[in-house]
Amino acid sequence: MELGDCCLTSSPASGEKRKLHRTQQREKPFKGIKMRKWGKWVAEIREPTKRTRIWLGSYTTPVAAARAYDTADIYVRGPSARLNFPDLIFLEDELRDISSASIHKKATEVGAKVDALQTSLHHASASSSESSNPTRVFRTPDLNKYPDSSDED
Repeated sequence: MELGDCCLTSSPASGEKRKLHRTQQREKPFKGIKMRKWGKWVAEIREPTKRTRIWLGSYTTPVAAARAYDTADIYVRGPSARLNFPDLIFLEDELRDISSASIHKKATEVGAKVDALQTSLHHASASSSESSNPTRVFRTPDLNKYPDSSDED
């Protein structure tokens, strides 16, 4: 056995594993969005005739960011838009003012609605799984009452 043979491993270094894991987590599941380091999903779109971008907001779910992008994309590019969810686009009214501010406003409205729905669905499914587990019982304290005196001290 030569010097150094005992230290050879067949698996990649732990630093490489962490980098690969981070890359997989931060992959873009939809067009026009990306994940920030702290976990929020953000959306933005380029204006076709300019080099500027329209900021579409920051969201807790990638679906909400993608829906905000889709809304802006349909207003910016019209029928030639390549959407993440082509079946879910619904234009309630025509956007008369095609300024970046009006596109931003409409896209953030849609994104906020979807984000709220996604978050409430996530919390509802989490609470239903907790209620099905009888060993875990969580009570919300009534903040309007004084605590009962107990002999726990």
